[in-house]
Amino acid sequence: MAKTIDSNTAPQVPLSRERVLRAAIRMADEGGIESLSMRKLAENLGVQAMSLYNHVANKDDILDGIVDIVAGEIEVPSLGVDWKIAMRRRATSAHEVLVRHPWATMAIVSRANVGPAMLRYVDATLGCLCEAGFSLEMADRVWNAIDSHIYGFTLQELNFPFEAAEYSEAAQTGLSLIPADKYPYLNRLTHYVIDGRYDGIHDFDFGLELLLNGLDKFRDKV
Repeated sequence: MAKTIDSNTAPQVPLSRERVLRAAIRMADEGGIESLSMRKLAENLGVQAMSLYNHVANKDDILDGIVDIVAGEIEVPSLGVDWKIAMRRRATSAHEVLVRHPWATMAIVSRANVGPAMLRYVDATLGCLCEAGFSLEMADRVWNAIDSHIYGFTLQELNFPFEAAEYSEAAQTGLSLIPADKYPYLNRLTHYVIDGRYDGIHDFDFGLELLLNGLDKFRDKV
């Protein structure tokens, strides 16, 4: 007697390295990097944990893989446009991607990431700066200075204890801690935020423009 096929049962998608890594990214996005384990990842995929080892070596291999996928989402600088425009686009794209994947900044800065997407990203950055007239050594310094702004600002934005809409209320609550006789400038700034004369919101573009506009003097050629 022939078996009856249940037409409502969707065919199972074969397990692959790509599928494993994409599932790991979803888990990290939702629950943080600490939510990742081989057992939990296998449960999420509906497979046995041992079957993951056909596609990834271990958790470190997963972390390397998902960092490289995230790096691949960042716009790399183009040699066909002005270097400041290219580096501005790169920085803005990186910040947006890292906010979208809140776990990724620490994973990038704390690991030796040598996947193909990351290597392409770094090489394109160095190429953009070298072609703009920076020496190779100076291009490395410039790249690291810009990335320090990107990573630092992103971590602060992701971990700041107040939402932008709460700044005025938080300033009002904390005003008693900064009396004008002891902290006159901070007290005055706090009143600006309370009164709505200044929003107090941290500005990614301000710091980026400050960096970019101060770099011309370090170029070997203009």
